[in-house]
Amino acid sequence: MDTANEAGTKLMENLKTIILDAEKMLENSAQHGSESFHKAKEKLESTLADAKFAMRELEDAVISKAKSAAVCTAEYAKEHPWHAAGVAALVGVMLGMLIARK
Repeated sequence: MDTANEAGTKLMENLKTIILDAEKMLENSAQHGSESFHKAKEKLESTLADAKFAMRELEDAVISKAKSAAVCTAEYAKEHPWHAAGVAALVGVMLGMLIARK
C-alpha cells in the first residue's frame, strides 16, 4: 500500500508541475518568442513523461494489490464457505435496502 501511496503522491506532484509548466510556456511564448517556447515545450514533455511513468507505477501497484486481495478472498471463501455465504447474503440485503429506498 505504501508503494501505491508514494506513486499517487508522485503522480499528483507531476500533474501540478505539468500545469505550472504549461502556464509558464504560454506566458513565455507570448512574451519572448520561439526559443523560450521550445525550452518550455521540452520541459513540459519531460514532465509529462515522468507523470506517465508514475501513472504506470501506480497502475502496477493497484493491479498487484487487487490480485492479492482476490487471492486472499478466494482462500478465505474456501476455508470458511458458510461465513463467506453469510457475508455475501448480508451485502446483498444491504444493497437491496439501499436500492429500494430510491
